[in-house]
Amino acid sequence: MRKETNRIEFKQQLTEDLEKESAAFLNYPEGGIMYIGINKEGSAVDIANIDGDILKIKDRLKNNILPSCLGLFDVCVEKIDGKNVIKIIFASGTEKPYYLKKYGMSEKGCYMRVGTAAEPMSNRIIEELFAKRTRNSIGRIKSPRQDLSFEQLKIYYEAQGKILNQQFHKNLELLTEEGKYNYVAYLLADINVVSIKLAKYAGTNRHELIENYEFGNCSLIKAAKSVLDRLDVENSTFTKITHKERLERKMWNTVALREAVINAMVHNDYSYEAFPKFEIFEDRIEITSYGCLPQGIDEDNFFEGISIPRNKELMRIFRDLEMVEYLGSGIPRILQTYGRECFILKESYIRMIFPVEKDYLEQIALQQEDVGEKVTDTVEKTVEKTVEKTVEKILEIIKDNPRITSAKLVEMTGLTRRGIEYNLSRLKANGLIERIGPDKGGYWRVINNA
Repeated sequence: MRKETNRIEFKQQLTEDLEKESAAFLNYPEGGIMYIGINKEGSAVDIANIDGDILKIKDRLKNNILPSCLGLFDVCVEKIDGKNVIKIIFASGTEKPYYLKKYGMSEKGCYMRVGTAAEPMSNRIIEELFAKRTRNSIGRIKSPRQDLSFEQLKIYYEAQGKILNQQFHKNLELLTEEGKYNYVAYLLADINVVSIKLAKYAGTNRHELIENYEFGNCSLIKAAKSVLDRLDVENSTFTKITHKERLERKMWNTVALREAVINAMVHNDYSYEAFPKFEIFEDRIEITSYGCLPQGIDEDNFFEGISIPRNKELMRIFRDLEMVEYLGSGIPRILQTYGRECFILKESYIRMIFPVEKDYLEQIALQQEDVGEKVTDTVEKTVEKTVEKTVEKILEIIKDNPRITSAKLVEMTGLTRRGIEYNLSRLKANGLIERIGPDKGGYWRVINNA
């Protein structure tokens, strides 16, 4: 039987307390999920106008809660018990406390999750949360340039059937409180100095760089897509033959690789002007994003997919462009293929290390071994043919001139004296020629079967 928990709320239908419950989840350290279309007994019920309710939810959360929670929630439809219900996923925000706009930052406007209920916050808690509010978010940092253009961003939105109107700078939160372009706008602008690099090394360390790609200086969306395209080229397909079938595999799992790239781009700490990097080695790929785990998130929360987006504005835009499935989905999707041991969580960065498929490495080793054997075989055959031609030439010369000297043979064959002596010894040992008389004054006789 389904039950409400500290992170799950059921509502039979859309009600007036949507904003209150939503603010409580935004203020909760682990976020949460609200289902609309499930009653308190945990059973799914029919929703009269599901599409209309979804539009109302998005509009109410956008306009009735402060600070802006855009990028901190996703609304989708999920089928439960054969019925379509609305699922709202909330991330924990970094600008707590979140409050109802009409009541302001007060006990009547601020709520927190206590068990399965949304309870009013005390003034003391409100003041403590406000004192910890993140001040260095890229939405608050002024862009180093104000002469920005966004043609690339417009093209990507149009490709999704969405048109950016004249108010898009405000709607996408690309402005500071003073009305200037912020660092989010700078990252998404057509031209910037954001450096996104992809390096490829010959071995298992960084000693020998063989390829270096620069995908920066453009909209972060374009840079992300360029990195994904390049990695798609690098992610070679190989064949694995089993006793049942012939399987085609990739060096790395494509779903996990894509999630890792997008996570690095969206959650990187750009406030220090440090940018994600991507490195390909002979036996692995490393994806590094800068910044530690968000405050309030430990390793267990991180691996469970509990989300506190570092850059909610970027998360919202990547979600608009369908480059992110839904909040908190990235890490669990990666863990379906790669274990926790593939993550390195440090105070200043997070690194994901995906090993190359073991079967691929074994196949490459076998191919190299096969090539080596073919080269060796070719060399041996070439040497044999060369020796045969040399022997035939010496025999022809001796037949024409049985009294020829070794010095003359050197001159006529181009071999060294030692080479002539070696070949004459082989011919005698194989019974093809014999020496009649002394070395001086004697002659060679070719055996008839030669």
